[in-house]
Amino acid sequence: MSDHDHLQWLATQTGVTRRAFMARATALGVSTALASSLAGNAVFAEETPQKGGDLKLGIDGAESTDSLDPATYTATYLQTVAFQWGNCLVEIDENAKIMPELAESWEPSADATQWVFKIRKGVQFHNGKELTAADVVHSINHHRGESSQSGAQGYLQPITDIKATDTHEVTVTLSSANADMPYILADYHLLIMPEGSDPTSGVGTGPFVIESFEPGVRIFSRRNANYWKEGRAHVDSVEQLAINDLTARTSALQTGAVHVINRVDPKTVELLQRSPAVEIIDVPSAGHYTFPMRCDTAPFDNRDLRLALKYAIDRQDIVDKILRGHGKIGNDHPVAAFDPFYAEDLPQHAYDPDKARHHFARSGVDGPVTLSISDAAFTGAVDAALLYKEHAAKAGITLNVARTPEDGYWSDVWMKRPFCGSYWSGRPTADLILSVAYQSDAPWNEAFWKREDFDKLLIAARGELDTAKRKQMYHDLQMMIWEDGGEIIPMFNNFIFASRNNVKGMSRSPVFTGMRMAEQFYFTT
Repeated sequence: MSDHDHLQWLATQTGVTRRAFMARATALGVSTALASSLAGNAVFAEETPQKGGDLKLGIDGAESTDSLDPATYTATYLQTVAFQWGNCLVEIDENAKIMPELAESWEPSADATQWVFKIRKGVQFHNGKELTAADVVHSINHHRGESSQSGAQGYLQPITDIKATDTHEVTVTLSSANADMPYILADYHLLIMPEGSDPTSGVGTGPFVIESFEPGVRIFSRRNANYWKEGRAHVDSVEQLAINDLTARTSALQTGAVHVINRVDPKTVELLQRSPAVEIIDVPSAGHYTFPMRCDTAPFDNRDLRLALKYAIDRQDIVDKILRGHGKIGNDHPVAAFDPFYAEDLPQHAYDPDKARHHFARSGVDGPVTLSISDAAFTGAVDAALLYKEHAAKAGITLNVARTPEDGYWSDVWMKRPFCGSYWSGRPTADLILSVAYQSDAPWNEAFWKREDFDKLLIAARGELDTAKRKQMYHDLQMMIWEDGGEIIPMFNNFIFASRNNVKGMSRSPVFTGMRMAEQFYFTT
């Protein structure tokens, strides 16, 4: 048995403590990072989940304009709040597959244009009302309609009718077939609320009941005594602090002011690992960091300029210096390598100053290009932009890096400035990420890239039930983005969290990573 196999076997054995596992890994000469990865979600002897304790989270992405209305959620802070007070019909597991949540089961028609969802019985909202199909219809409709600004609106456009066909049955009718319909209903916007309720109330069926909410500052909630899930919601309370500043977030963990932080800077991972009181949770993911260019705004409406900027970035240099090995290079399309429809044969957009210079000259653009950026966009965004500036200069392109405030970045810069930074937590299927961010009329089409042929093929692909044909369609969709799109995607990032060593349990799903941490974490001592 190899050392690797030995450690994998050891992590499955009962009675083994994490301390013993890590000691054995050290004796075998295995790195801390690899040993932690092999340990994964193994429940060690001293980590048996127990009830109790007050969990404190330090999370970024908060703004003073935040609302509990799930239609408004765009950044990490509220995405983490979402699954404290609410549940969806469907949940994504650690393998990016769907599993029942408030829907016990679902069944499509033969052509996948109609779906019937059986709703779980005996579930109560925080206000004591029992969950019914009418609540589901009300909650989904909250995100529908042409005037909706919800991030889920694009997913729901094909729905022509949604109705309660029994007290605990919902039937969804689509304008065209969609083989991935259940995946849509796992989106964190689509939390189920009581019929007729105020969407800003934070009343749901989730593991915690919100007691206070100070936008941009903190949220505090207590365990839902009537929570319906077994083996979840271990802690008595959750206090989630808004800590947008990376240094402050890291300091709060080190001093014990919080138990968990998100978006750890890869540059500090090795330092944090030296502390016996801290553990790193490093999750390879579908998440990716991007530089979107608005294709409806000059000069980025020029395809040659977009190509020039794609060839003018050294992806490997940015991955090496910003991610420090906690991720991999991207290729200007958003589909993750684990997806069965990933287009693995697309040539890698490589750093090529000569090609960049050629396309820049053809574009006719005269003068500098401005990139608006803040570390609110992603961890290390400002440093990445400065590296990009150096790369572009070698192609004769002057890239001005305009630093913006972190507070208000998502409301004042993202999808407002013509060239900025952004991040995506990824989606469990190719169709979902393409639908939410690349379909012409999607509310979160951050590059404002619009192609009628892309839209038509995307609709056809999501309804194609022949796997081989569907794979080719998604290949062609990725190629369109790769050749013509307005997104520069230099890297796919690991999601890096850090916790105090007496807090365990977070799922390592490659999508929606960490959003359900509040109901998963428990104290071991």
